[in-house]
Amino acid sequence: MAGMLRGILASGASELGIHLDEKQLDAFDIFTSLLLEWNKKFNLTRITNPEEIAIKHHLDSLALLKFVEIPHSSSLIDVGTGAGFPGIPLKIACPELKLKLLDSVRKKLVFLEVVVEKVMLKDVELVHGRAEDIGRVQSYRECFDFVVSRAVARLNVLAELCLPFCRIGGLFVAYKGAHIEEEVEGAQRAIGILGGEKPIINELVIPHSDVRRTLVIVRKCRSTPAAYPRKAGVPERNPL
Repeated sequence: MAGMLRGILASGASELGIHLDEKQLDAFDIFTSLLLEWNKKFNLTRITNPEEIAIKHHLDSLALLKFVEIPHSSSLIDVGTGAGFPGIPLKIACPELKLKLLDSVRKKLVFLEVVVEKVMLKDVELVHGRAEDIGRVQSYRECFDFVVSRAVARLNVLAELCLPFCRIGGLFVAYKGAHIEEEVEGAQRAIGILGGEKPIINELVIPHSDVRRTLVIVRKCRSTPAAYPRKAGVPERNPL
């Protein structure tokens, strides 16, 4: 990453209340280079400008830390992680985080395996499968402090995919765009069924951009009923 881009990332993170040291900036440098290299073979991202990657992927992923403190040794699962967002940037910024990266597309996990090795990240597990299936596995169900997703799905669908992973008292966080009040309102019934409290909406503009990001934060207050998540594909076809 060129010096200017390191400056963008460091200053942007500072605006979010995060200090990134040289080692962490080096990690983002390696991650960015690998993303650009592998994107020539696999369709990992439509964003191919390094400056835009720093802003629209890295800083966007770190936006959570403006609103939520992640204690040392917290556990976090990134559902539908794709090319590693927001999970990998959060792990770089919070090295003690115990991270799981879940995706149903194996080639993306092959890429992330290389990222984890080259960036020398510890306590990272790659999980291949669909959220509907993995969310029923006892060792993953209701045991994470944080469940995050930047996946492209409506909130009522994401809630069914994500809340089963979240421990009681933990947080489910959906990364959304602007103007999502109607979507949040339409998801409140589903969130309640799945054990979540009323969503809290947090809005910001990503540093060094005019990109508006909304983080919908839901605290898990009771156990998700055993019937959820439903079989693969059902949440999308028949949302709660």
